Amino acid sequence: MLIFGAANSVTRKLTELGAQNSVDGHNPISLCNVLFVGNLCALIVFTTLFWRQWSWSNLKQLSRQEWLGLVAVAILSGALAPSLIFQALATTNVNGVVLVSRLELPLTLALSVWLLGEWVNRWEVAGAIASFIGVAFIIFLQPPTAEMLNMGEFMIGVGELLTAAGAIALAVATILGKHYLGRVPLGIFSIFRTALGTVIFFFTALLLFGKDHFIEAFSPFLWKWMLVYGTVIVVMGQTFWITGLRASTISMASLAASFTPIAGIGAAYLLLSETPTHAQYIGGSVILVGIFLSHIGVQRKMPVAVAESCVQSTSTEREITRNIGFKGI
Repeated sequence: MLIFGAANSVTRKLTELGAQNSVDGHNPISLCNVLFVGNLCALIVFTTLFWRQWSWSNLKQLSRQEWLGLVAVAILSGALAPSLIFQALATTNVNGVVLVSRLELPLTLALSVWLLGEWVNRWEVAGAIASFIGVAFIIFLQPPTAEMLNMGEFMIGVGELLTAAGAIALAVATILGKHYLGRVPLGIFSIFRTALGTVIFFFTALLLFGKDHFIEAFSPFLWKWMLVYGTVIVVMGQTFWITGLRASTISMASLAASFTPIAGIGAAYLLLSETPTHAQYIGGSVILVGIFLSHIGVQRKMPVAVAESCVQSTSTEREITRNIGFKGI
């Protein structure tokens, strides 16, 4: 959780380092390059961990509906959401991105009830409402800056709006995954989403920004630092998480995933000397209350025997991993 929480701060730190070492006027560690190369590193890691799941017998068992679901989820969570959140990192502080991205959880809960007919208890509802109110405080109580949009009586930060849009994309992807991809092995899901998301992001960026946009994508300076990023965030983060997940109870893993925003704020302070704004203090406190209430609700809804069992099923792994939020890749 400490590694995943630090992902956005590490990304911002690397782009600042790249700006100080520009090549022909270009930042070799631009956000687009970090996302593109970071996804390639993630793909290598996922392939190393899960290549056995890509057997012909597993692939031919997937229905056409599941393949379409994989494509939709790859577009939303593998290309669109990361692009929006990385762009948000370029326009607002890391704490804002970390906290506003928690909008994903109440949105997912609401969509689960509305579209999937899932039952939730009052603790989960209270937690979702608190988290939503906390995000609203952060968005609407920010002091006016030059990079804000005038929305009638309110001034809203562009970075916060981009993060909220990314959270919406992740929430929709989660609902599609829960409805259509419950039987898809985690390895097939992870590799396919990362690979297709990277390809879509690459060609979309070329169409929008031109062929020179990734001109520094294979710069030795970029890859030197991306080896650090890939080793720490991708390899260590994913390996520790998956290994720990398999050795944890469902209750323990869910609780650990709840600490991601705290880790993110701590990393922003230690790596970037970034402290929360007044609005983020208020909204973040309400969000943490919402996370606490939601965790109580999940524990009360879950039978004790299930809560204390080990994480074994793919659907359970994916559900717990979703609670982490965006992990920088």
